[in-house]
Amino acid sequence: MSVSCVVLTLGDRAFEVDRAVRSVLAQCGERVEVLVIGNGCPVPPLSDSVKTLQIPENIGIPAGRNRGVEETTGDVILFLDDDGWYPSADLVEHVRGSFEADRRLGIVSFRVVDDEGSTARRHVPRLRTGDPKRSSDVTLFLGGGCAIRREVFEVCGDFPGHFWYAHEEIDFAWRALDHGYRIRYDADSVMQHPQTSPSRHTLFWRLNARNRVWLARRRLPSLLAAGYLATWTMITLTRLRSLANLRAWFSGFAEGWREPAGPRQPIRWRTAWRMLRLGRPPII
Repeated sequence: MSVSCVVLTLGDRAFEVDRAVRSVLAQCGERVEVLVIGNGCPVPPLSDSVKTLQIPENIGIPAGRNRGVEETTGDVILFLDDDGWYPSADLVEHVRGSFEADRRLGIVSFRVVDDEGSTARRHVPRLRTGDPKRSSDVTLFLGGGCAIRREVFEVCGDFPGHFWYAHEEIDFAWRALDHGYRIRYDADSVMQHPQTSPSRHTLFWRLNARNRVWLARRRLPSLLAAGYLATWTMITLTRLRSLANLRAWFSGFAEGWREPAGPRQPIRWRTAWRMLRLGRPPII
């Protein structure tokens, strides 16, 4: 089973991109095809064994990763943030074995650790995050630290490119679950990444809200969509203390209703029941 790795960069992390690439090239076993994409920027100098692609303008994270799928050939595609890296040379062989052992395994979400070996709560894609070293089937995955079977793209389609940033992985995950694939949070597949907070920008809150509305409009039956948006509105009002961030969130929420969300194809009720059994019903 062949493996490719896609690294998307904005051109401002030359050292980090080199570190990420070196960690992939150092993997044991069969060589991994590596593609680095400059999303609206030149690609920094890299090893001759690395494929590169420069996109003239920044097309956003999901559309950039879609280009990565198009330009690579692996049966399994790793997506690695440009400031992340694999601390173990055995990761790819471990992931390859997981996919070969289970035909219905569609997506593996990695355990993300910081420089001190800790895993942030937001990096564990389940509601019960108390033990990040416990593997389990989940309903979500981390886009910048994951492996996806190419077949899932062929069956379910691409990431929603117009989302630009935020929740494109949820849209993709729900489609994968609806087609019967498993999503696995694998605590033994470790990616290292500096501790950062995307919520420090007001743009994050606008896109967060807009894309949640789009997600509900595209993928949820009407009853679940209402519950999902009500739940996240309450969570946001409880968590946010910044007036500027609240304004950005409500602006994005209104934009989500005003702008086209894309084709509507709700998940089946049996998929919603499956998600409930996995511990995260599609209302949160």
